[in-house]
Amino acid sequence: MNSPRLNATLELIRDLSDDNLARQVEEHWASLTKPRHSLGKLESLLLHFALIQGVPIPRLERKAMFVFCADHGVTQEGVSAFPSEVTAQMVANFLTGGAAINVLCRQFGIEPVIVDMGVRGEALPGVVNLKIAEGTCNFAKGPAMSREQAIEAIETGIELAGEAARQYDVAGIGEMGIGNTTSAAAIFSACSGLDPEETAGPGTGLDPAGLAHKRMVIRAALQLHRSATDPISVLAALGGFEIGAMAGFLLGAAAMRLPVVVDGFIASSAALIAKSLAPAALDAAIFSHCSGEPGHAAMLNFLGVSPYLDLGLRLGEGTGAALCINLLESSVRLYREMATFDSAAVSRESR
Repeated sequence: MNSPRLNATLELIRDLSDDNLARQVEEHWASLTKPRHSLGKLESLLLHFALIQGVPIPRLERKAMFVFCADHGVTQEGVSAFPSEVTAQMVANFLTGGAAINVLCRQFGIEPVIVDMGVRGEALPGVVNLKIAEGTCNFAKGPAMSREQAIEAIETGIELAGEAARQYDVAGIGEMGIGNTTSAAAIFSACSGLDPEETAGPGTGLDPAGLAHKRMVIRAALQLHRSATDPISVLAALGGFEIGAMAGFLLGAAAMRLPVVVDGFIASSAALIAKSLAPAALDAAIFSHCSGEPGHAAMLNFLGVSPYLDLGLRLGEGTGAALCINLLESSVRLYREMATFDSAAVSRESR
């Protein structure tokens, strides 16, 4: 059973399609000094953004990247090439500005927001400390978290999205958590029925033997948690606190019409949970890229969404989302700042 707060959010989520608004956007693109549709996917990206904001001339000035961080108990099964303490070490790296996502945020004028949803150890100064517990439990042995914790993670994301909607024009979501590709692959298998052979990849760089072991661990966990069928129980059985928070962020953003740019494989697994709770929640989501993680293309296909970039990225942190926010800003600037045929005294194409 869902909580009253979660149910209230779900009731606010609506289909954001709007034929009249889409026609206004198309007419504005057609008035600009270029051949029709010559900016390709930049035009469809702008249309999506305008539909989310619900205005014919969208604005993009205030940008944020929420990086959700948490540890995973399933690392006890040896499913990652890196030890679990790297999660906390990378959080410290984010806070000192040394990670890849920091470089991209500085370049593109995006404000990084580092959220501790469940990193082992004391929360570091500078994080948004929303820690539910010091990592999840080992889902190879039992549920990763309780149902109450799963709902708390989702509601935390909803709350953050509400705050973000009052401060920013767009928000990206990314993550950090050693072991979380295992969790994301398990969620995907549970939601889709696909075998881990198709959903689980090398993550941080497992060799073939390590990948075979990872898939075996997921396969056994799916059998252990076969009674988990609804999205909350799947999250509780197999998920991570950061995945739950990203799912909640997507739900809250959809309710508030805040455009959210989704990063890679792990962030997309949060979209699986969000879509299962409210299919229209993904109307407010822009999927940035197809990851180099082998299962991501299949996950995007299962979600029924198309990414804008395919660069072979598999770093996480929100790096793909940051690149896409920059692309989105380019589309907004073109749409808002190009001259029209009339203002530039340029002849229109023949009809």
